[in-house]
Amino acid sequence: MRADARKNYNHLLAVAREVVSEHGADASMRDIARRADVGLATLLRHFPTREALFDALLRTNLDALTQKAGELETSQPPDEALVSWFREGVAFVHSYSGVVALMANAHADPDSALYASCSAVHAAGARLLLRAQAEGAARADMNGTDLFALMSALGWLVDQPAFAPRADYLFHVIAGAILTNRSGDLK
Repeated sequence: MRADARKNYNHLLAVAREVVSEHGADASMRDIARRADVGLATLLRHFPTREALFDALLRTNLDALTQKAGELETSQPPDEALVSWFREGVAFVHSYSGVVALMANAHADPDSALYASCSAVHAAGARLLLRAQAEGAARADMNGTDLFALMSALGWLVDQPAFAPRADYLFHVIAGAILTNRSGDLK
């Protein structure tokens, strides 16, 4: 990509990140183009679909979450690694309103632009869960899909104004339900 095209691409992503942070996954492509001071055609040249735009926006975060799982897998005990990763996943889901539905749909659709990134995150969480289960630290009746669903649900829940003040408490309740050791000092 030429330097000027890369600069435009990065500018569009930065503006899209702002607009999506403000308006969630329902942010208008036209609003993004207008705020970036470009025509809609320019935005669509870089991101031909909403899904392509969200893939570009979310891929960095999803890849970081996947990488974090790998780091935690080798540096922390299974229960701590799972809870640390789960907390980061909830924070990510919470960072963009409406992203839960996009990720859930993408995970089930191999043709989705988000499929590879979502599948990698799902697999990373499943590995952490399996590791904790093998050590007897996590419920044996859960799978990676359940973990992803709980992470998504909690991310959505704490985005609701009535529950936001209880976000940390709700995190501990859910983490305590996942782990067989229901210690109060989950990090």
